[in-house]
Amino acid sequence: MRALRRFTVRASLPEPLSALGALATNLRWTWHQPTQDLFASVDAAAWADSGDPLRLLSVVDRGRLEELARDEEFLGRVRGLAEDLHRYTTEPRWYQQRQDELRQRREHGEPDAAPLPGAVAYFSMEFGVTEALPNYSGGLGVLAGDHLKAASDLGVPLIAVGLLYHSGYFRQALSLDGWQIEHYPVLDPQGLPLELLTESSGAPVLVHVAMPGDRVLRAKVWKAQVGRVPLLLLDSDVEGNDEDLRGVTDRLYGGDQDHRIRQEILAGIGGVRAVRTFCDLTGHPSPEVFHTNEGHAGFLGLERIRELITGEGLDFDQALAAVRAGTVFTTHTPVPAGIDRFPVDLVQHYFGAETLVPGVNTQRLLALGAEENPGLFNMAHMGLRLAQRANGVSKLHGAVSRDMFRGLWPGFDAAEVPIRSVTNGVHGPTWAATEMGELFGEGRGDEVSDQRLWELRNGLRAKLVHEVRRRTRASWLQRGASALELGWTDSVFDPDVLTVGFARRVPTYKRLTLMLRDPERLRALLLHPERPVQLVVAGKSHPADDGGKALIQQIVRFADDAGVRHRIVFLPDYDMSMARYLYWGCDVWLNNPMRPLEACGTSGMKSALNGGLNLSIRDGWWDELYDGGNGWAIPTADGVGDPNRRDDLEAAALYDLLGSQVAPLFYDRGEDGVPTRWLAMVRHTLTTLGPAVQATRMVREYVQDLYAPAAASAASVVGDGYRGAKEVAAYRQRLRASWTRVRVLDSELEPEGSATPLLGAPVRVRARVELAGLEPSEVDVQAVLGRVGDSDELHDAVAETMRYVGNGNYEVEVPLPHAGSVGYTVRVLPRHDLLASRAELGRVVLAN
Repeated sequence: MRALRRFTVRASLPEPLSALGALATNLRWTWHQPTQDLFASVDAAAWADSGDPLRLLSVVDRGRLEELARDEEFLGRVRGLAEDLHRYTTEPRWYQQRQDELRQRREHGEPDAAPLPGAVAYFSMEFGVTEALPNYSGGLGVLAGDHLKAASDLGVPLIAVGLLYHSGYFRQALSLDGWQIEHYPVLDPQGLPLELLTESSGAPVLVHVAMPGDRVLRAKVWKAQVGRVPLLLLDSDVEGNDEDLRGVTDRLYGGDQDHRIRQEILAGIGGVRAVRTFCDLTGHPSPEVFHTNEGHAGFLGLERIRELITGEGLDFDQALAAVRAGTVFTTHTPVPAGIDRFPVDLVQHYFGAETLVPGVNTQRLLALGAEENPGLFNMAHMGLRLAQRANGVSKLHGAVSRDMFRGLWPGFDAAEVPIRSVTNGVHGPTWAATEMGELFGEGRGDEVSDQRLWELRNGLRAKLVHEVRRRTRASWLQRGASALELGWTDSVFDPDVLTVGFARRVPTYKRLTLMLRDPERLRALLLHPERPVQLVVAGKSHPADDGGKALIQQIVRFADDAGVRHRIVFLPDYDMSMARYLYWGCDVWLNNPMRPLEACGTSGMKSALNGGLNLSIRDGWWDELYDGGNGWAIPTADGVGDPNRRDDLEAAALYDLLGSQVAPLFYDRGEDGVPTRWLAMVRHTLTTLGPAVQATRMVREYVQDLYAPAAASAASVVGDGYRGAKEVAAYRQRLRASWTRVRVLDSELEPEGSATPLLGAPVRVRARVELAGLEPSEVDVQAVLGRVGDSDELHDAVAETMRYVGNGNYEVEVPLPHAGSVGYTVRVLPRHDLLASRAELGRVVLAN
């Protein structure tokens, strides 16, 4: 008999235990060990089974709760942790201290000490805060979750915005022949650590978004509290919505393009409306800065433009200037294929009637997402055009992004494209094993003996082995095996064997099966008589990606072989709960993407926090943080055009490293059985990578390098009746009218003194420029000198602003920056005090 409707009833706690409810619903418990220990003491078995305070409290015996309500020692712990949570969420932290420092500097007349924003809105399509709130698919979501946790720890006043998916991403299982099977469990928001946002009357807050055909998409707003950070999640499963609209938030990354654009419209436009309502209801400061984490929620910029047009009387260009100033855009994709694109006709279908964002002209909107293909609307292009500041997520990815998007800034070298980088980080308290914190938490690393450190690593590996055996057995039972034939699973993996982990999403570029290029070499490594290796693999393929599923099947079929199945396993249903065991217990973390297609990749960071050594292609974060002593870099076959040949070469390099360097070092033991040289690398990893990979470092960089400048820019265009925005809009209009007629009429370079100039010697550059009605103060005329090759292209160029000397003439004296063949040119750029960079507007005139 099937239930007609499913719902969740929350436990009613005895009054003395009421504070348990607050501790259970504030997600700080996910990274606060004392709070986890408190819930474990309620019922150790139920906690081990659920790891979720709300689920624990719903299943624990009522008599046990009554007993705890009379236990003064337990009640004292509850009161102490409740007080600690209150202090955590209210006391000044790094951000507030930084605000005080800047205020004092301004009082002393320091002009660059601009205030930090009062609030920042952070939009993402997924948030991986905890497996108890399964609202994520992989790295992007977990990164967003870590961003919130670090922001909370630092006191950054963030408001996070996303969607609530009623089936999450998907749960993964395997068929008998190793094919990925997806299923989507239905989640009841009432059973999740969420609170429904309501009006003062108690009625649910509803966000309204216009849909074609005079329809309206309504969404409830749920709030998860992540420490100090509210996370608002929009939910379209609302009575009154048409059936197809109720399903907009049914699952993450599911459905066709029509379904996806509806999700992105709701996330962006509905998300801004949810933020406004939340701030009105709670008195939370309204955000001055909006951070778009990938292009999915990029429509938020259109809603903010609409607000200014309909509410402040600005025109489109003025509103665009105001919105851009306070917007930060982060791109996570290193390849054009990873960008969301929609057919222009589909975008016109939703925006053409101009009821979704009234006052915003459809053609101006479409221009924001224009790309090389006139039939497609590019969400990343829109994100970049709506944000004055943008970044990639590692140094290498910043360079890749500047090259990939340089078409939006024609005439500029890739190095000048205004996309910087902030390397991702991970939230240490979430991902580091408790044992690591106990051993190194007070910075006494030098006092920890090799023997003690090795015991710790062995203990963490043993935990992983136990989990591998449990999950392997469960997977085989699910695939149809009989319990009677699974005795072998009790001896899967060995707690004393070198353990390598590989776990991530399964797109082609991550090369899940690179390790299988030569199956016999892999088999020899796994079964080596003195230096065996064991390999744990996990990962989900997108449901529509049959190619990725085929890669998983290849791994599973190899791992099913009775000859190696005790040394290699594929564990289905990779999620945050599984990931912790892998990061804790693996000795080596393997990553072998096709360089440079890994934007950052943070799984190896989490392993490093636990003393794992990275074995990786130099891509993403590893390219900048590998130092030769914290792991191994897999050589890359750069320049080899044949992908099969490249895979063969890089797989051979991987086998060589594992067999000739990694395994011998691990098994090189002293008389006490301790691998001293291996542990030296572990210590070096903890010392050098530990601070560098922290999400708190990442969030500080966002605050100082992006949020604070964006807040200052926003303040400069908003004040005095949006005077700055109007000035920028008027300036851009003058540029549009004159720019095609701006020309460098002539130029010359004169060496000083010797006819043969020397490195560092000054040269004088003169130029005559036609400004076509622009004022000299409105342009920046630059002399550009650099190395020059056979094609006359400038490299390693140095640009110097030239001085206006009247009658259209400019000059500057420049020291020669290079020896050898040097060339020069003159260029004209826009100049305005409210621009973040000279390249911002994508306009440049070069001398012919």
